[in-house]
Amino acid sequence: MRLFAAVWPPDDVLDHLDLALAGVRRRAAGTDETVRWSARETWHLTAAFYGDLADASLDPLGAELAELAARTAPFSLALRGAGLFAHRTLWVGIGGDTAAMSSLAHAARDVGADHGAGEDPRVRNRPHLTVGRVRPGGRPARRTAGPRGARGPAGRTGADRGRGDALDPADALVQALAVYEGPAWWVDAVVLVESRPGAGRGGGPLYTPVTRYPLGAA
Repeated sequence: MRLFAAVWPPDDVLDHLDLALAGVRRRAAGTDETVRWSARETWHLTAAFYGDLADASLDPLGAELAELAARTAPFSLALRGAGLFAHRTLWVGIGGDTAAMSSLAHAARDVGADHGAGEDPRVRNRPHLTVGRVRPGGRPARRTAGPRGARGPAGRTGADRGRGDALDPADALVQALAVYEGPAWWVDAVVLVESRPGAGRGGGPLYTPVTRYPLGAA
């Protein structure tokens, strides 16, 4: 099974984000041709990615995640801001008790290491919710600034755009969402999820919750 641990925002938080995205998509022309939007049912905050694990690992992994959740107090988060990773992945960030989220993520990754999870090559030092990906060839050539044409960092936020960058549709979305702030919610569980790439709506991933582990149950 291909597994990961996640925090899933509640419906009212996702409703708020859904409306905000609909608004910026209407205002930023060309975004549907530039960005492949992720399905709402995939919106989550990844705590730890475990990759493909043997079925025999499921019960001991779940037992340790349950222990981790039980000794973790619930905490408050809110979706806030936006950016692009590697000029490709469009994400919405978080505010609130980000230290608690980072602590949960680090501990969840350690749990996976104890049960044979492969090392995740993706950097996850910034918890985020992925809302879309720039289609191949969907961004025009970028104008560069400076004698060597240096580019900005791959994980820049909307506030990081250099003056020499072309304002293409993906940049317009980041700029519009940079000021986004959703309602706060209490994170009260971590969820173990099975991932099936390509099996979901529109050829995207299909995420199936395996077990929900309440926080603070100890």
